[in-house]
Amino acid sequence: MPCRSSFPLLLLLILRSPGSWSYEAPAVKQDVFARRACPAFLTFINAAYLAGVTVELPCHCKPQQVQSVVWFFKKHLSSFEEIRVLTDHHGNKLLDTNQIPHGSDLRSRFFIRLFSLLIFRAGPEDSGIYICGSAQNDFFYAYDVDIQEARTLSLRLTPESTGKRVNERRQKSSGRPWYRVFTSFRPWSVCDRCGVPGEQFRVGLCYVHSHYLHVRYRRANETVASCGSGAVPRAFSHLKQNKVGAHLEVKSCQVTCPSRPPPPSKLLALMEFLGYRSASMPADVPVFYLKHPAGHVLTIGCPKARPNMAVAWDLGSKPIYRFKQSAGHNVSVTLPRIRIDTGHHLVLTPAITQDTGVYYCWLQGQQAAEIRLLVYPYFGRGQSLTSHPDFPAAVRTILTSYAAMTVVFCMLILGRVAVRVVRDTSEAHVD
Repeated sequence: MPCRSSFPLLLLLILRSPGSWSYEAPAVKQDVFARRACPAFLTFINAAYLAGVTVELPCHCKPQQVQSVVWFFKKHLSSFEEIRVLTDHHGNKLLDTNQIPHGSDLRSRFFIRLFSLLIFRAGPEDSGIYICGSAQNDFFYAYDVDIQEARTLSLRLTPESTGKRVNERRQKSSGRPWYRVFTSFRPWSVCDRCGVPGEQFRVGLCYVHSHYLHVRYRRANETVASCGSGAVPRAFSHLKQNKVGAHLEVKSCQVTCPSRPPPPSKLLALMEFLGYRSASMPADVPVFYLKHPAGHVLTIGCPKARPNMAVAWDLGSKPIYRFKQSAGHNVSVTLPRIRIDTGHHLVLTPAITQDTGVYYCWLQGQQAAEIRLLVYPYFGRGQSLTSHPDFPAAVRTILTSYAAMTVVFCMLILGRVAVRVVRDTSEAHVD
């Protein structure tokens, strides 16, 4: 009876509550392209990046009636070469938000997503003019992209100096310099690991200051542009001949891990019921499975990583450091087989079967992903089983195993015969 009488009262309270009768529809967001008009005269936004990173070029403006965009590429604005149409690794040029393909490799490094162009592991050869337009050859937005290769990777052991290395070239008639070249360093990243020794890095890109830059290239400062930009006059072409590039500096660090919030009590009770202790509970890290043929270059990226984020890699419990592989050396010299490139990717050149294992990825000082890699033997055309480098070791292992089994089998037979002989002898002696 008490339960029956309480049910109508509860129902009455629910019906009298304002939230049960009122409903507020979500506000309709205004289209971002409706708030920004395209320029009447096409200009080029100067953007400089470090080689190896993933570059994202958003198309900031387009007419509302245009439902899909096409990205065009031209190496130099003043050249007579034709404009190329960029496609992704599925050959698509026109993509809407519901037709986004996915690929598991980096054979095609161009990807169109939500009107933006993504370039995976951009290199110096990708520098040039990128234009967002339509299939009817209408141009909406453009970029002047300069991809600079890091020629030096240095380990900083001394305090930072405030001076800048500036190269100047003055006019013959006056003391006013034509241009000044300087390196603009970004702030130091956070420590890429916590609880164990880690690393911090910063990127320095090459820029030129001059009053003779091309006016069609837009920048935050009209007198400053990146060294490889199209705004730099041809008279300053010796900038590229001097191979002025980017710099990457690394220094060691060690920070403590922040305290994690305790798990819910229900989860603790469930883990204790299953026989796990609170200290041995698995971390909330996603697990990825990857397989790759041996003898080929393998590039692994950290999920959800951005160019300006601190990324670290571990092989099991063994950290992989940058300064141990090429600190204080030129990046173009011979590099180790397992290394972290300037885009924070883990590169295996090439991958071998011994690389099979568990790899951990750190992102902004926290463990972000666990990647379980399987490297399997691969025999291409013109390759035989005997040409594999592990073939002699495999043959020795098989022959050794057969020899051991043969010895054990013979010993068992001899033991059985000896036992039978001893038994027959004892029976004859009794008789």
